[in-house]
Amino acid sequence: MTPSTPDPLDSDDPRPRRPGRRQLLLAGTAGAGVLGVGAAAIGLDRSLQGPAPSAAPALHGNETVPFHGEHQAGIETPAPASATFLALDLREDVDREGLLRLLRLLTDDAARLTQGRSALADTEPELAAEPAALTVTVGFGPGLLERADREIPAWLAPLPAFEIDALQEQYTGGDLLLQIAAEDPLTVSHAARMLLKDARAFTRVRWVQRGFRRSPGIQAPGSTMRNLFGQMDGSANPQLGSEHFAKVVWIDEGPFAGGTSMVIRRIRMELDGWDEADRAAREQSTGTRLADGAPLSGGSEFSQPDFEAVSENGFAVIPEFAHLRRARGVDEGEHQEIFRRPYNYDVPPPAGSTAISEAGQLFVAFQADLAGQFVPIQQRLADLDLLNQWTTPIGSAVFAIPPGCAEGEFVGQSVLE
Repeated sequence: MTPSTPDPLDSDDPRPRRPGRRQLLLAGTAGAGVLGVGAAAIGLDRSLQGPAPSAAPALHGNETVPFHGEHQAGIETPAPASATFLALDLREDVDREGLLRLLRLLTDDAARLTQGRSALADTEPELAAEPAALTVTVGFGPGLLERADREIPAWLAPLPAFEIDALQEQYTGGDLLLQIAAEDPLTVSHAARMLLKDARAFTRVRWVQRGFRRSPGIQAPGSTMRNLFGQMDGSANPQLGSEHFAKVVWIDEGPFAGGTSMVIRRIRMELDGWDEADRAAREQSTGTRLADGAPLSGGSEFSQPDFEAVSENGFAVIPEFAHLRRARGVDEGEHQEIFRRPYNYDVPPPAGSTAISEAGQLFVAFQADLAGQFVPIQQRLADLDLLNQWTTPIGSAVFAIPPGCAEGEFVGQSVLE
C-alpha cells in the first residue's frame, strides 16, 4: 500500500515553512498597490494645498501719526487715501467757555483715535483699533475767533470774488473745520462720527465733503496724485520736511505762528466735455504731458519748464493760456508757491440731469501768506486759463490752522488763551 502524501497544513514538522515563489509575487504586487495608493494620496494632498505661501502682504492698519507736536498733523504728512472735511457752525448759545470745552473734547478724542485707542464715549471701540495713519487737523473760521473774543487776521475772510466762481452756500464758509484723513475709509468714517458726537451739543454741521486718492500699495510712496482729468496734480509742491516747505507753509510770527492758512475749494470738473477733447488739446490746456506730467518743453515730471521754447512755427511750446504757465506767473514776472494737498470726489449726478458724472476735486492749499501767495495765483488762473473751460469752482472756504499742541494742551490753546 502506497503511503499518502502528508498535508503540509497538518504536519507536525517543527521546521519553519518558507513561502513559495507564487506567494512572494502576490505579496509584492499587493504591497506595491498599497504604496501606490499612499503616494497618490500624498500627491493629491499637496496639490490641494496649493503653492507654498508667499510673504504676507503689507498691512497699513496699525500705522500711526503722532498727534502732538509743534505743528498739527495732516499738513506736512503724506496724504492718505481717504479724507472727510467737516465744516461746523457754532450754536448761538455757545460762549467762549463753551468753545474751550468743545476744543478740549475734540483734542482728547482726536489724540486717542489717531493712536488706535477708542474715544471716551465710543460704543464701537473695535472700529478704532486700526488707525491706518489717521490724522485730525483743526481749523478756525472767523466766526470762531469772534466768539472767542480774539482778533481776526485780515486774511481770514472769504476769498475775493473771481469771475469763474459759481459758489453754492452748501459748500462755502464755516466756523470750525475738521480735516479727517486716513488710509482706510472706515477709519475716517468712524473718527468723523466720534468727533461729531463730541461737537453736536456745541455746533451744527454746515457741510461735509469726502474725497479720495489712490489706495496704499498702488503706487510708490511719494508719487504725485492724479486728478480725474488724468493730470499729475502737485508736481511743483515743496518737499515735505524741507526748509523750503517751512518757508512756503508755516506762519512765522503772530498768534498763529507754527500754524498756516488753509483754502478749500470744491471744483466741479466737466468730465463729459473733457472726453470730447483730443489728447493734444488736453495737453495744450495744461502745459504738461499727460503720460508723465513733464512740461511740454521736455524732460521729466520735475524738470523746470522752458517758457521761452517755441515750435517750428514760432509758437510758444507752452501756450500763454496753459494752466502751468498761468500758475507760475512767468508772464507777469511773478512767482508764488503754495502747498497743494487735494482730493478727488465723485458723487451721483443731480436727479433729472443728462450728465453721466458729477465729479471733481477738493482743492486744498496751505500757505503762510494767503493774500501774497494764494490770491495772486488764483487771480491769474481766473483771468486766463484754458482749463476754466472744463472746471467751475462751486465751493470755497478759508480757515486759520493753529499750531500743534503738547500733551495736556488742546488745539488752539496758544491762540485762544
